[in-house]
Amino acid sequence: MRALTAKDLMNSQVLAVPETMTVRELAAFLVDNEISGAPVEDAAGHLVGVVSFTDVALAASEGAAAERERSSPDYFVRGWEDTASAEELRGFHVEDGDTLVREVMTPAVYSVTEDTPVAQVAETMIDSHIHRLLVTRAGRVVGIVSSSDLLGLLVEEN
Repeated sequence: MRALTAKDLMNSQVLAVPETMTVRELAAFLVDNEISGAPVEDAAGHLVGVVSFTDVALAASEGAAAERERSSPDYFVRGWEDTASAEELRGFHVEDGDTLVREVMTPAVYSVTEDTPVAQVAETMIDSHIHRLLVTRAGRVVGIVSSSDLLGLLVEEN
């Protein structure tokens, strides 16, 4: 019997954004899709970072040029839910949205390749204190595994 891998467990419905998208466009994208963040890709489609509501809010409050701690991306450590609630999204908009996503994104990325054994996926999430892990193939995002996905394995076994 073959051991389960990240590919077996991942959700392949991941919405990524280009690093050249403006923060105003990003805010609308997050609201329209009811998500709290997204992976960021360069022009070639390679994963270069992640961006979340927190990044947008910090950019709006501090300005794009402000330096901030980017070693613990909110996208990965946010709670168990994979979507943003209607309450969180109500009234969310950006006044000065000409700043680009690449200027506010978090360049730190937590990811595994699709052939990573599930046990190693869980170990990475526990060791890094994160709730989401991007799954990649040749540097491109092909899926995401969440804590809920791992817990689902326990339910399936019983």
